[in-house]
Amino acid sequence: MGLSDQLLFFCSALGAFNGFFLSVYFLFFHRPKKLSNYFLGILILALSLRIGKSVLLYFDPALPKIILQIGLTGCFFIGPALFFYLKSEIQNIQKVSWQWKAIFLSLTSTILLAGIIYPYPTYPEIWNKYYVQLIYWEWLFFLLAALFILRNSIIKLFSPSQKVTTNEKWWLGIYASNTLIFLAFFFVPHTSYILGSLIFSFSIYTIAMVFIWKRKYQFYSTQNSENKYPNKKIDPNTADEWVKRLNTVMTEKEIFKNSSLKLKDVASEIGIPPHQLSQLLNDNLGKNFSNFTNEYRIASACQLLTTDHHLTLEGIGTEVGFNSKSTFYATFKKVKGMTPAKFKAKLNKNTPTL
Repeated sequence: MGLSDQLLFFCSALGAFNGFFLSVYFLFFHRPKKLSNYFLGILILALSLRIGKSVLLYFDPALPKIILQIGLTGCFFIGPALFFYLKSEIQNIQKVSWQWKAIFLSLTSTILLAGIIYPYPTYPEIWNKYYVQLIYWEWLFFLLAALFILRNSIIKLFSPSQKVTTNEKWWLGIYASNTLIFLAFFFVPHTSYILGSLIFSFSIYTIAMVFIWKRKYQFYSTQNSENKYPNKKIDPNTADEWVKRLNTVMTEKEIFKNSSLKLKDVASEIGIPPHQLSQLLNDNLGKNFSNFTNEYRIASACQLLTTDHHLTLEGIGTEVGFNSKSTFYATFKKVKGMTPAKFKAKLNKNTPTL
C-alpha cells in the first residue's frame, strides 16, 4: 500500500472508528437523556458499520463475507434511525410509541431472519441481487419521509422573511450529510466506492465540532447574556415554537418534579441556550423560571388532591417537586390563594355523598 493509499485509508477509516465511539456516547453517556439522542446514536452506529465495511472491502477485496453482511445489516437501519431522530427532535417526542416499536421490531426481524436463512457467505448472489436493492430502496424511502418532516425548515431556508434557527441548521446538516452518503453508495458505478466513507469522516468531525461549539456557546451565552442581548427580541415564530416545546417537555416528561431542576436543564431539554430560555420566560410569558416551574408543580398537586391516593399533603409536595413542606405550603397559597389543607377541605365539601 503506497503513501497515497495509506492516507486515503486513514482518512476514510478514521470516521468509522470515531463514529463508533460517538454513537456509544449518545446511546449511553449523553446528558440529559433524550429520546432523539438515542436515535442519533443508532444512526451514527449504523453508518459506522456500513462505512467500516466499505473501507475494509475497498482495501481488502478478500474480506470475510460475514463482515459484508454485518455492514449491510447496519445499513438497513440508517434510514429509519435518521427519520425517527428528526421526528423525535423536531416534534420533541420523549416516549417511544407502540407504532415505532412495531416498525423497529419488524425491520429487525426482517434483516435478522434474512441473514439467518440466507447468510451472505453462503448466498452472496441473493444478497447482491435482492437484499442490497431492498436495503437502499428502504433507505431512500425513509430519506423522503425525513424530508417531509423537515419541510418547514426547508421553506424557511429559502424564505427571505423567515430566519432558520440554530437547531434547524443542525437538522438540515445531519440530513444533507446522510443524503450525500446515500448518493455516493447508491451510484457506486458512477463514483468512487470510497467517496461515501470520506463524506462520513468529514460529517463525523463536523458533528463533533458543532456539538462542542454548541456546548461552549451555551456556556458563554449564559455568562454574558445580560450584556450581549439587552435589546434583542426573540422572533415571534421562533418564540411560539419554543413555548410549544417547553410546554410539551413540562407536561409529558414532567421534569418539574425534579426538585433540583435548573434553568440550564430545561434549556437543554428543548435545545436552546439558557439565556434565551430566561428571555423567553420573561419577555414572552411574563414569568421568571421559579414561578413558571412552580405553576406546573401546583397544578400537579391540585390534580393529586382531587384523586384518591395514599400520599399525605407533605408527600404530595415532595411528589410534585418541592424540597420542603414550608415551600410547598407557601407556594400553594401564593398561587391558589389558600393552603393545600383548605383546598382539600373545600373539595371534600363540594363532593356529593352517595
